[in-house]
Amino acid sequence: MASEIKANKISPATGTAFTLGDSGDTFTVPSGVVLTNNGTASGFGKVLQVVQGTYATQTSTSGTTPVTSNLSASITPSSTSNKVLLLATVNSFYTTGTAGGGNLYIYRDGSDLLPSPAAVNYLGSGGSLMDTISLNYLDSPSSTSLLTYEIYFSNNSSSNTFVHDNNRSSFIVLMEIAG
Repeated sequence: MASEIKANKISPATGTAFTLGDSGDTFTVPSGVVLTNNGTASGFGKVLQVVQGTYATQTSTSGTTPVTSNLSASITPSSTSNKVLLLATVNSFYTTGTAGGGNLYIYRDGSDLLPSPAAVNYLGSGGSLMDTISLNYLDSPSSTSLLTYEIYFSNNSSSNTFVHDNNRSSFIVLMEIAG
């Protein structure tokens, strides 16, 4: 037998909180119901916010020192205990030179986060090789300030040119994960 309670407001009898149900109970919200939060909600999941950046303009380097690819996104964590999950898809290729390779780096606010760069290898001689590189990194920034994450890249040899492609967009996604 189902019971129904109709009320405009539910308040705790004492204190400032009340418990809805017992451990293991399931509450179903019917289709079409809108839940509105006018305060602070917690415990509803681990992904708290998602931001994305895209870049589709050609950037290249012949140098072996990391330079920005201009692929970036910014996020402000809501708690110092939260983490930031970075997912990036970078489209790049070599356009000149002999066999070689390049490197990708993940920077936060101008500082390199990776203990070693992600390597991109090119084994041919001359010509072009299109390559798509995926990067994943879980950062613990211990911050509630605005953070900018950016992909940097460098060449393994100054006789080559490493190019961030302008024909295909590259993406960076940042997710704030509850700590």
